[in-house]
Amino acid sequence: MRILRAIEYRRMPWKNGGGETVEIAVSPDRATLADFDWRVSMATVAADGAFSSFQGIDRTLSVLEGHGLTLVIEGRPPKLLTVADPPLSFPADVPTSSRLADGPVTDLNVMTRRHALRHRVRKLHVEGSLPIATNAREILLFCHKGSVALGTQGVSATLHALDTATLQQPIALTLSADIASEVFLIEMMSG
Repeated sequence: MRILRAIEYRRMPWKNGGGETVEIAVSPDRATLADFDWRVSMATVAADGAFSSFQGIDRTLSVLEGHGLTLVIEGRPPKLLTVADPPLSFPADVPTSSRLADGPVTDLNVMTRRHALRHRVRKLHVEGSLPIATNAREILLFCHKGSVALGTQGVSATLHALDTATLQQPIALTLSADIASEVFLIEMMSG
């Protein structure tokens, strides 16, 4: 288990130069935008515009803060994505743009290289104890709101808002929270 604190995240410009990304984690370590296997990041979208294109990459987007944005993904009807919606998956190499509903939005972005990996992102409400079983080769737990304790195979840690844990091949995991908290479970699986 590796704990990544929000204060340690790396800030970098968007690929298309239109904003700033907060890189939470990337694999392999220190990979660039051209050679990552997977990447998890947050971004603030402050204006309407085109998304950066990533050839051969699949992406999942979740709205963390703000009033939402309408995604225009080639080949699909426009989709309003808000904080209340489940994560939305789409290819990162098709033309995609967004229109803000009402002011800036902060999003969580998960990307995997299509022929090497696939991923799944689930938003979980944690209050009390919540057991998690997964057969993913690697998982990330991103604490969006509140504070969550996690335990697996005799190891435990606490995540506060915007902290992340990465775990290799976990078999079973238990999340617990004294107050209502929200966590994104990101599973990385072989392609």
